[in-house]
This record gives sequence, structure tokens and C-alpha cells, in this order.
Amino acid sequence: MSSVRLYTPELLALAVELSTWPPLENAALHGEARSPTCGSTLAMDVSLDGNGAIGRLGMRVRACAIGQASAAIFARHAPGRDADRLTTDLRLLEAWVEGEGAEPEWPDLALIDAARAYPARHGAILLPWRAALAALSSTPDAG
Repeated sequence: MSSVRLYTPELLALAVELSTWPPLENAALHGEARSPTCGSTLAMDVSLDGNGAIGRLGMRVRACAIGQASAAIFARHAPGRDADRLTTDLRLLEAWVEGEGAEPEWPDLALIDAARAYPARHGAILLPWRAALAALSSTPDAG
């Protein structure tokens, strides 16, 4: 019964939306994250805007439906956010998934709210924020 509530048509539609953000061929920054609880992975390519924030991003997502939905939600709203903002967002998101804080100000999180009741899915929810921060702290590729 709770799986019906968890896997809504809106959540599952987000997985299809991931095709909007294919890997970037010439991105200078790359980061990866892996969920230790479920093994889901996300590799992210990032190009910066003129202010040092995310301008464009591309992803390779190998995750459950929750991880895929989280990645799509992240990608929809990440452009314009820098490492400092994402660090704060991640901290707030970690507290939220654990039930120790209010829902962060990140649009569309309501679509994955039901997954907070499944601790094994928390790592998948956090993947895109962790991969983005890994990318933003990586050494730019030459060329």
C-alpha cells in the first residue's frame, strides 16, 4: 500500500525527464556520488556561468526511481546555484530526509516527500547534491 503512494505517476515521469540532461561533452567539471545503502550512482558534468555558479549540467544516473526523480528535481532548479548555496541546501536536505528539519526551499521536493519514510532511499535522494558539490570542487579538465 505505501509503495503505491511512493511511486506516483508524477514521480515516475521524472525518470523520463532525465533525457533533458545528457552528459556534457565539453564540461570542465565532473563529480560523482554513490549511495552506500542502495548502490545508486550519479555522475555529473558541470559548466559554470559567469558568476561561478552552475550554468549547465549533464548527468549519468544509475539509480532507483527515487534517485532518478531526485536528479530531475535537482537539474530543474540547479542552474544559478553556487557551491556555497548547494552546501547549505544539502545540509538542509539531509535534516529534512531524516525528519529533523523543515522542507528546504527547493521547488518540487513534494514529489519525493513520501520517500523520506524509507531510510534506504535517503542516499538516493541526496545523490545529485553530493555529485554537484563534488563537481564544483573538482579540478577543471584542461581543454
